Amino acid sequence: MKTNQDEFADFVRATGTQLHRAALLLTGDHHLAEDLTQATYAKVFASWRRVSAADNPLAYARTTLLNTFLSHRRLRRNSEKPVDLTVGREIAAPGVDHETRLDLLAALAVLSATDRAVVVLRYWEDRSTADVAIDLGMTETAVRTRARRALQRLRPLLDPLSDRTRS
Repeated sequence: MKTNQDEFADFVRATGTQLHRAALLLTGDHHLAEDLTQATYAKVFASWRRVSAADNPLAYARTTLLNTFLSHRRLRRNSEKPVDLTVGREIAAPGVDHETRLDLLAALAVLSATDRAVVVLRYWEDRSTADVAIDLGMTETAVRTRARRALQRLRPLLDPLSDRTRS
């Protein structure tokens, strides 16, 4: 018979990489992503008995990650921007252009916290508009509008990348 701690440890092993990648895309900073992931798991563990009984504990963890990120962005103490030379290396798959990944993270950093969350959830995690709307507490129309506008802001930043990959 597994204890709650064992079940939670299994959950962390199964979802850790996925949540860390989402946190890295949201923050653009490896160390902050680790802190965000750890804070998320601490909050999930505090409610684990209730969370584990839910239909989808991963959805709860994703929502907690997102809310923790948005709360962090609202705080003024996060104005420091440390330089992380390793960003992109931890999440890069074999054969992935590291420069392109770094440029993508830099482009995402231009977006507001909510717009970045919409783009990451909708396109990186391939979540439906309805799911993103529920997670962010907004209407589906607002999610579609924010996604469209965010992509319009990203295109000029990423168009030079597509030229570079073609040549």
